[in-house]
Amino acid sequence: MPEATKHKRLLGFDFGLKQIGVASGQTLTSSATGLTILKAVDGMPKWDQVEKLLQEWSPDLVVVGLPLNMDDSESDLSNRARKFARRLQGRFALEVEMVDERLTSREAKSIGRDQGTQDLTKIDHIAASLILQSWLDAPSIGTAP
Repeated sequence: MPEATKHKRLLGFDFGLKQIGVASGQTLTSSATGLTILKAVDGMPKWDQVEKLLQEWSPDLVVVGLPLNMDDSESDLSNRARKFARRLQGRFALEVEMVDERLTSREAKSIGRDQGTQDLTKIDHIAASLILQSWLDAPSIGTAP
């Protein structure tokens, strides 16, 4: 099957200092679904948990949210998300792209409320699915870490 028409499995990550949301998706139906939330300590996950997810889902591409300020400038958190993406790329020999994630947390909280989520601090997997869905809707928005 030519590369242009090859269906891809994807994982999306919503990077955070205390939690990292994870979503899965694929290009066949162009859809993303929240999977889980990984605990992190100062932005560092337990890499064995990340490895287990990667082995289970075997993604062709990983998408990591890039937290930008509303004026398009980058912050310390942007730099840390890029570092996380580069670590995924280097540790696991993965193709990784970054996607602007502005306002995904706000939208994820709204979705969580609509779904009756009691603890709105546990919505990072929803944010990850929104990040991944934005890539699926427009793959050309992805950038290198």
